[in-house]
Amino acid sequence: MIKIARLISGTRISQDIKNEITEEVKEMKRIKGIVPGLAAVLVGDNPASKIYVGSKQRGCEQVGFKSESIKMDESVSTEDVLKVLDRLNNREDIHGILVQLPLPEQIDKAKVLEAIYPKKDVDGFHPVNIGKLVTQQECLVPATPLGIIEMLKREDIIIKGKNATVVGHSEIVGKPTILLLLNEWATVTICHIETRDLKIHTMDADILIVATGVPYLIKGDMVKEGAVVIDVGINRITKDKANQELLERRKEDFEKKGATLIGDVD
Repeated sequence: MIKIARLISGTRISQDIKNEITEEVKEMKRIKGIVPGLAAVLVGDNPASKIYVGSKQRGCEQVGFKSESIKMDESVSTEDVLKVLDRLNNREDIHGILVQLPLPEQIDKAKVLEAIYPKKDVDGFHPVNIGKLVTQQECLVPATPLGIIEMLKREDIIIKGKNATVVGHSEIVGKPTILLLLNEWATVTICHIETRDLKIHTMDADILIVATGVPYLIKGDMVKEGAVVIDVGINRITKDKANQELLERRKEDFEKKGATLIGDVD
């Protein structure tokens, strides 16, 4: 288990940002008469996706955005989704569009993501936005990587010149985080499922960011003293899948809920 010298409160930072956005929305409405609008497209009945979309809608309500969700049947085609996106692209009251992933197997994910207007692509997955991120142009950036950088900056953690190791290279978190760190002049090491001697790379990190979806992958002896560690992982472990140590450490969770949430860092 990692010994924490300094706890960074993501909850506090998140609330600070929400408060700032709320004031910006009030000013936008007062000066321009505009209320930002977000549309979320949800295909199928994936329980986790429903939770994520609901969370995003609650966030919109908290800061004064207008939000709506378009729920589509699991059996719809790519063309069906494209038609919905075309309508949303052309609506002046909708300023941001997101398609909740994952999509059913019959849906062409690349076509769907490319169909969103880049200026409305709030997830930052459109090839235009990815290309602009690579070339350091202003663009929409995936939320979690942007949040990581914002957290570091708000805590006055120096990024420039530091050794930053990113464990996990997903398109949603890992790769965009790598690009953002490079743009901040960090020296970046990328680790993934084929990386050998992972500990060597994590021990070299001044800033260690872990986003793998592997519960407790990183142990305390894999982190050097004084390093900043950001654990992006959220793993739901049910009682029947937990080992004895975890059962004891999260006894209250298992007794009340039958499951617990843990990160990628122990």
